[in-house]
Amino acid sequence: MDFLRPAGWEEALAAKAEHPTAVPIAGGTDVMVEINFDHRRPEYLLDLNRVPELAEWEVTDRTVRLGAGVPYTRVIEELRTELPGLALAARTVGSPQIRNRGTVGGNLGAASPAGDAHPALLAAGAEVEVASVRGTRLIPVEEFFTGVKRNALEPDELIRAVHIRRADGPQQFSKVGTRNAMVIAVCAFAIALHPRTRTVRTGIGSAAPTPVRAREAEEFLGAALAEGGLWEGGAPLDPSIARRFAELCAGACRPIDDVRGSAAYRRHAVGVMARRTLGWVWEAYREDEGRAAQCA
Repeated sequence: MDFLRPAGWEEALAAKAEHPTAVPIAGGTDVMVEINFDHRRPEYLLDLNRVPELAEWEVTDRTVRLGAGVPYTRVIEELRTELPGLALAARTVGSPQIRNRGTVGGNLGAASPAGDAHPALLAAGAEVEVASVRGTRLIPVEEFFTGVKRNALEPDELIRAVHIRRADGPQQFSKVGTRNAMVIAVCAFAIALHPRTRTVRTGIGSAAPTPVRAREAEEFLGAALAEGGLWEGGAPLDPSIARRFAELCAGACRPIDDVRGSAAYRRHAVGVMARRTLGWVWEAYREDEGRAAQCA
């Protein structure tokens, strides 16, 4: 196994173009496990730790451009206001050591259906910036996952950054595991309210071959909030709306039976998490609306 160590981004792209089978490594929290268990034996490892721009992020009026090498710990500590859903998801990743090394870019590259960052990225509304010596393109995150541990990257492309909408409303994340910490999700769910556009987005993990959105549930809830004038008034949410939303979220799943949980359990758990997280984000939205009214 050869180890490639580019000193900059252009050099990294050139190395990937010359060696398309090279496996990128930054935090190594997924790749090294696979190598140690002999599940993977790549011909080349492409070390990206000496590419400084991958560890940087910038905030604009509407988005955060998160470098592919930014570790979870920095998301938690420095971006919890701009990206609250992703920060909540990052808190559930492994141990402190894993959060210090693991990155959102690496999570995307692995493309596991159980990746903790994926539901939050789907709910927030993200685009994956990928590049090669041929140029750069943006891929909507819902189009990035193409199958179990497969993504839309071309062989010569690398993930450069993730563009994520800044939160303009409450966001939540929930995860079910076989224990409280350091565990792969049995299933996970994220929700984000986007008051600026009067829309709702969701993300479901570990309950389908790829991370997915519950689009029918999003459309139902968005219509219910609009028709009831709830965006403007912040009134309590009728329990029947929450129940229907949960049913539609559960219906968006295509789970399997495995050692971590049955398909029936996963579908049920997603419905429960959808109902609970909706309750949490709506209460937070009502509180925000109440504070805004007092200040007016």
